[in-house]
Amino acid sequence: MIEILHQDDALIAVNKPANLAVHRSKFVGPADEFLIDLLREQVGDNVYLAHRLDRATSGVLLVARSKEVASALGEQFMQRTVHKQYLVVVRGWPEPAEGVIDYALPGSRETGPRREARTHYRRLATTEVPIALGRYPQQRYALLLAEPESGRFRQIRKHLAHIHHPVIGDCQHGRGDHNRLYKQHFGCHRMLLHAWRISFAHPVSGTPMQLEAPLDDAYAGLLDRFGWRLAAGVGGEG
Repeated sequence: MIEILHQDDALIAVNKPANLAVHRSKFVGPADEFLIDLLREQVGDNVYLAHRLDRATSGVLLVARSKEVASALGEQFMQRTVHKQYLVVVRGWPEPAEGVIDYALPGSRETGPRREARTHYRRLATTEVPIALGRYPQQRYALLLAEPESGRFRQIRKHLAHIHHPVIGDCQHGRGDHNRLYKQHFGCHRMLLHAWRISFAHPVSGTPMQLEAPLDDAYAGLLDRFGWRLAAGVGGEG
């Protein structure tokens, strides 16, 4: 069963599991299940995607109950009035502890034209683990709050790789040695990028909405292992 975070006559918000493709596409490759099909069966009605998350990413995903609502939500994404917050674990300790990555990105085709893209980040917690890797006897990792202004293809993953702090578990843009370390020592087999919160205006009533998706056991267990706590008010607007 897909975890439903919010449901009304216009839209459904779900907590997408990691490693579940949202829908069929040329970027997904072979898959037995797709979230959109599972959700249609679960609610017994047609549903329409309002936005996308990468297959490896977990977290809050908006799904419309009609094409008109999907279009209205899509307009909010286009106008950048939707506020998205992600929790992400990266290699190293980004400096400064709070900043903006302003780096133009191509679309789904690397050879395509680059378009402006900005991601705000803030370091929430750090750890140093006594595991040797390469020439370093200890490894540093950080938990970040990432807030993309735009929604370019794999924006957060590419931006963090660009500043040499790749997302743990990212097979395309990350570091294979650190990904293996997390599998072998921490039993973590997922990418540590989670769409945590989303704020938007309800597409019918206009009521301000803020939805939050809880972490799965693998991600939450890692935070516990590192002694990381999400303090009250983290990521609040204003």
